[in-house]
Amino acid sequence: MTTKPKARKFRIRRTESGSATPEAPEAIDSKVEPASPAPGAEPEQAAQSDTSAIKREGLTGRQLRMARRMAQKHNLPATSDYDAVRLLREHGIEPFKRPNMLELVVPREDDEPAKTGKARQDVQLPQTVKPGQQTLPAPDMSPAKRREMEITQIQRDIARRRRRKMMMLMARLAFFVLLPTAIVGAYFYNIATPMYSTKSEFVILQADGGGGSVGGLFAGTQFATGQDSISVQSFLESKEAMLLLDRDRGFKSHFSQPWVDPIQRLAADATNEDAYKTYSRIVTIGYDPTEGVIRMEVSAADPETATEFSESLLSYAEDRVNDLSGQKRDDQMREAHESFEGAQQERRNAQEALVELQMKGAVLDPQGVIAGLRARINTVELELQEKELQLAALLDNTRPNRAKVEGTQSDIKRLQTLLDGLNAEMVDASNGENSLAQLSVRIQMAQADLVSRDLMLQSALQQMETTRMEANRQVRYLTVSVNPVPSQEPSYPRKFENTILAFLVFAGIYLMISLTASILREQVSS
Repeated sequence: MTTKPKARKFRIRRTESGSATPEAPEAIDSKVEPASPAPGAEPEQAAQSDTSAIKREGLTGRQLRMARRMAQKHNLPATSDYDAVRLLREHGIEPFKRPNMLELVVPREDDEPAKTGKARQDVQLPQTVKPGQQTLPAPDMSPAKRREMEITQIQRDIARRRRRKMMMLMARLAFFVLLPTAIVGAYFYNIATPMYSTKSEFVILQADGGGGSVGGLFAGTQFATGQDSISVQSFLESKEAMLLLDRDRGFKSHFSQPWVDPIQRLAADATNEDAYKTYSRIVTIGYDPTEGVIRMEVSAADPETATEFSESLLSYAEDRVNDLSGQKRDDQMREAHESFEGAQQERRNAQEALVELQMKGAVLDPQGVIAGLRARINTVELELQEKELQLAALLDNTRPNRAKVEGTQSDIKRLQTLLDGLNAEMVDASNGENSLAQLSVRIQMAQADLVSRDLMLQSALQQMETTRMEANRQVRYLTVSVNPVPSQEPSYPRKFENTILAFLVFAGIYLMISLTASILREQVSS
């Protein structure tokens, strides 16, 4: 029986110049041979001394793991990696020899020996080295150096991932933010048609009123014309003003010219709604309530046209102010005039009713007639009482004068007859539909009605005069404080500002989408 030649193990040693030189096998065997315990020592102390000797050999972590796996394969109760090396050496097994190391490798199914059925042969040294194959063993490292190397590898991996994420972030920012911003900036700098703007300012003033009225305190201030200013601002921003401007100045045709850029250009058959969108963009009107000033800015493709548009809009605003104040004055004066005419007609009717009553009774003053009758009745009654007193005085004598008594009695009879006639006449004047009393009452009512109508007529006349003065104070004047002047340089587009604004808008949109996606991804992963 022939014995298999023992595999010899070479260790490659690197010199200071970087070249590798093999060490002698005897040196390697002397390094790997287990230290024999001192004679007479206890087994436990011998095992500890063997373990200490193995630790001094400077074995690498890879060698210790291989020793542990080999001890497990041979069912040796190893408590540590160094103990596994000690037990293997006690059983005559060198864990670091190449044949023993190859026994731990499980051949794959596609290996050549498995396919051919031939037994695997032990690898012997020296052997042929294939070109480009690394055959040098790993240098021995201490645990501290290995931990430092692993930490360095982790840091490099983290840095590599950070660089990759940073590159992906920069790519996304370039695609979603920088590229759209560059497109917008190219449009503003190279394609957009320059627009020239003209600015103007005007105020709406009220005629000075009297200082005695409450309205006169606010006359000529912004509080008196605030509603009119807001109405004029709404009119200038309306579609009606755009249609008037298109009728007089050709608003649509100006912005339909072929040299206007496609974004600002109107189609040849543009509708009023499309034209109104352009009108709302080029006409900017602002009202300052603290000063009562209306500021207007009009833009166009050339400065002369912008000035013409601004002047036309100012003329439209002036006409609208005149219409508003004129309609207000006409309404007030019409109501006051109608009230005055009504009062005149009522007074005339009352006067005609009084004259008709006076003519109907054929008495100009029925009350005076009745008063006269009453005075006559009172006079007759007084005379009758005097005659009765005289008759009583005569009858009181023992021998009265017959002639005087009869004369006094005759006077009493005549006065009584006269009194009865006057009373009958008074009764006839006080009773019946055509009595003087009834006629007097109706005349008094007609006179009172006439007095009331006179007062109402005077009030209506005073109101009409007051309304006329108030209407004169309601006159509005549109005063242009800053006239439109053609500009020599284009005001729009503001290339740099608009580009920066586009960058901020795209960056904000990207940030919102990124935050939303991150939150959703976190919610889904959790």
